[in-house]
Amino acid sequence: MDDPYQFGQIAAANALSDIYAMGGTPLFALNIVAFPRQELPLDILAEILRGGMDKAHEAGIHIVGGHTIDDSEPKYGLVVTGEVAEENLIRNNGAKVGDRLVLTKPLGTGIIATAIKRGVAPEVVVARAVETMTILNRDAAQAALDVGVHAMTDVTGFGLLGHLLEMCTASSAQAAVDFAALPLLPGAVDLAEQDAVPGGTRRNLDYVRKALTLEGEVSELDQLLATDAQTSGGLLMAVGPDKVHDLIARLTEKDTPAAAVIGEITGEGPAHITLRKG
Repeated sequence: MDDPYQFGQIAAANALSDIYAMGGTPLFALNIVAFPRQELPLDILAEILRGGMDKAHEAGIHIVGGHTIDDSEPKYGLVVTGEVAEENLIRNNGAKVGDRLVLTKPLGTGIIATAIKRGVAPEVVVARAVETMTILNRDAAQAALDVGVHAMTDVTGFGLLGHLLEMCTASSAQAAVDFAALPLLPGAVDLAEQDAVPGGTRRNLDYVRKALTLEGEVSELDQLLATDAQTSGGLLMAVGPDKVHDLIARLTEKDTPAAAVIGEITGEGPAHITLRKG
C-alpha cells in the first residue's frame, strides 16, 4: 500500500477485527511500529499513525501508547484490548448442521495487494480494495449479535477456506461452499489470471487440500480465490436457517460490503469442506 494514511487505516481495521469477531467491544489499543528512520521521512510515519488513530477513533477508542523499533521496512499494527459479556461471546466452535454460512466482505485483497506491488493493479481496482479493507467489521458483528449466530470468525491470513476449516475443526463439522456465491472484488479474477497470487495464498491452498473435496468444474484458479490470504477481511458466520434472512436483511441495512450466503454446514464429523461449482 503506497498511501501511508490508508496503510494505517487498514492496519487498524485489521487489528480491531479480532475483537468484533468474538462479539466484543474494543476498549483501547497500543501501536506497534517498525520504521526505517534513516531511509524514509518521519512525515510518512506520522501519516501512518494518523490513519491508525482516525480508525481507532471511528471505533470509539483511544490509542494509549505503544512501541517503536528501527527496522529495514515499515511495519505497523495494533494490540487491541476489548471486552465482551459472557452471554454475547461468539466463538468459532458453535456451528451446527443446517447452518448457513454468510460472508460480509468480498475476497481478493491478497491478490490485489500482490498486483499493487508488481505495479499492474488498475487504480479503480485498488480504490475498491482499499475501501473494503478500511471498513470496520463493527456493524456486521452487531448484526450477528442481534440475530444470534452460532459461530463466527474473521477471514484474514488463512483465507476463506482456511478459516472455515478452523471453524469446522472446532465445531466437529463438515461444510459445503458454492464458488459461484462467493463475493469477489472487481479485478481479482483478472489479476489472478495474470498470476498475481501471493505465496501465502498458495500455502493456504496446500494446507486445506487435505480436507477439501472438489465438486463440479472447480479450477485451480477458483481454489486460489477461495483461499486468498486476506487483510482486514470480512466476518464468516454460521447462522440457523430460520435466521439467515433476518441476518442478510440487517447486514444489507447496515450497508456491509457483502451479505452473501456462500454455503452451509452439511454434517458432523471430522472437519471437511466441499467446494462446488456448477
